[in-house]
Amino acid sequence: MPDKKTIDPAVVEMLEKAKADGVLTMFDRAEATAPCPIGHPGNCCHVCFMGPCRLVGKTTVGLCGATKETVAARNLARAIAAGAAAHSDHGRDMALTLLAAAQGEALDYQIKDEKKLRKVARLLNVSEQERTKEEVAVDVALAALADFTSVKEEVAYVRRAPPKRQALWRRLDIAPRGVDREIVEVLHRTNMGTDQDAEHILTQAMRCALGDGWGGSMLATDISDILFGTPGPVAARSNFGILREDEVNIVVHGHEPTLSEMIVVAATDPELIEYAKSKGAKGINLVGICCTANEILMRQGVPVVGNFLSQELAIVTGAVDAMVVDIQCIMQGIVAAAEHYHTKIITTSPKAHITGATRIEFDEHRALEVAKEIVRAGIDNFPNRGGVYIPDYVDHLVAGFSHEYINYMQGGVYRESFRPLNDNVINGRIRGAAGVVGCNNARVTQDDVHLYIIKELIKNDVLVVTTGCNAIACAKQGLLTPEVMEFTGPGLREVCQTIGIPPVLHMGSCVDNSRILTVLAQCATEGGLGEDINNLPVAGFAPEWMSEKALSIGCYFVASGVTTWMGVGSPVAGSEEVQRIITEGWKEKIGAAYYFEPDPEKAVKEALAHIDAKRAALKLEEYSPTRYARSATYLPGDYAPFEVFAEGRYSRGG
Repeated sequence: MPDKKTIDPAVVEMLEKAKADGVLTMFDRAEATAPCPIGHPGNCCHVCFMGPCRLVGKTTVGLCGATKETVAARNLARAIAAGAAAHSDHGRDMALTLLAAAQGEALDYQIKDEKKLRKVARLLNVSEQERTKEEVAVDVALAALADFTSVKEEVAYVRRAPPKRQALWRRLDIAPRGVDREIVEVLHRTNMGTDQDAEHILTQAMRCALGDGWGGSMLATDISDILFGTPGPVAARSNFGILREDEVNIVVHGHEPTLSEMIVVAATDPELIEYAKSKGAKGINLVGICCTANEILMRQGVPVVGNFLSQELAIVTGAVDAMVVDIQCIMQGIVAAAEHYHTKIITTSPKAHITGATRIEFDEHRALEVAKEIVRAGIDNFPNRGGVYIPDYVDHLVAGFSHEYINYMQGGVYRESFRPLNDNVINGRIRGAAGVVGCNNARVTQDDVHLYIIKELIKNDVLVVTTGCNAIACAKQGLLTPEVMEFTGPGLREVCQTIGIPPVLHMGSCVDNSRILTVLAQCATEGGLGEDINNLPVAGFAPEWMSEKALSIGCYFVASGVTTWMGVGSPVAGSEEVQRIITEGWKEKIGAAYYFEPDPEKAVKEALAHIDAKRAALKLEEYSPTRYARSATYLPGDYAPFEVFAEGRYSRGG
């Protein structure tokens, strides 16, 4: 039944419509296709053509003699390398765009955050005194590009980690060089007949993931802020009800803000709005899916249709005139879904073609021109609509809590500091913090585990930061507003109401998990909570992970000192030794463990015990859920949170 596949009532309605229309979706394919019982737990080796070797039953080694431990470690390391490649290659493209903009070759882009540019310049050892922002930007872009390919030197952003963490990485020889170098080394080591020690392979996997988290991904986030502005809180809306029956609906889906930011500009162009009216529409309605949605949500207030598993169902409404896609998390199934309706699927990236889709390749050197061509194609398709069905569900949200804004909101321009946050952890109002991030996975009920874990955490006074599809799951259920205090413990509630923030802070797209690393590093260096990230009472979760990118993210959080729980299941379940290495072994080696735990209740219980153990190790007072019960006197609705946040360009109120 559809209601077992998702907790989102709008998705339930759309699954029923898809069935009636004869459209197969990811949910149907998941029901029809079971995961491979050999490959799913990591017992299949396919790194040479003597295989694949299936290590099951009496078969305990491959043809070459590779053990289950070696095979599982290889598979995990290769997946981490692929995930690191995806996010870091995105970062490289951002650096190339910054270079083109600074050199006057991409005139539609400007440097919107000069303060951030000059801060990044200092981090990259680029001179910024008495130089124009364009001169600085050229050297920042070149320094960033050099960081990706560095063969011997550590990536520059290693210096952003707490000194004790830097020293540990160097002692273990996992301080990352350029992420390109680390990815290549993973692939070399895991080639047939090379590295055949599970622990040694997995140590290099950590180094590779760190090159992503503290290198490519962090650079991607910083350069996006430089070009498009550092996010601050913005009010917006989410879910299928944001689609408009009387307007041209254009959905952007993927991960590249260089494209989506230009689509935003084109969609607000008066000439194109008049052109849409000439086709019978009242205007142009731009909305997002997945991480592109998060990018333009947190900077422009563009509303969000849904997360990963909603992409085919947006087409099933019959209201989407164009779905514009670039890279990552884009199902090939959207083309098959679109064949039942009028929707035009437009691919834009030189790296990602989809058979059967319309092709309009994006070029940063004439960005706005191409964006207008894309929007015009959507407008031209509006008269081809058939029947339209839009579920009447709209949720409000507040997004855009960058590291810089979290710093600012605790003291203002002249007293910005993480000291109040640390103090509230020390005094027990905030028990700890958790990053809850990651994908949807059709093997579990959509959004259910995301929401269960977050509600349990905030109920227990754990502040949550969120990115990616988890953030959109929260948006669709109203958890990204300050009014959601009925789910929140009294101590955390008091802190949130004092500042005027939600207990769940939207920090951006999946590449923006690097923002969480920056927050953790500052908390560790602020004082009072130890000297390293692994001293902090924090935890990480990816409740519905499915992508190799999630494995890289989880790995670099663990290597940075954050014990992390991944949901759904384990890709290394076939090897008890590999499971031991990444849990107890890594806990001893780097101060954090990497757990794969499909039971969300058990994961939350373990995480809360972990947070309390960290508090005890810091000699903080034992957490008590009743200590601040009387001080949190304000109730939901006692104040109007949306009045204190800037309305996004696309926020309609509603």
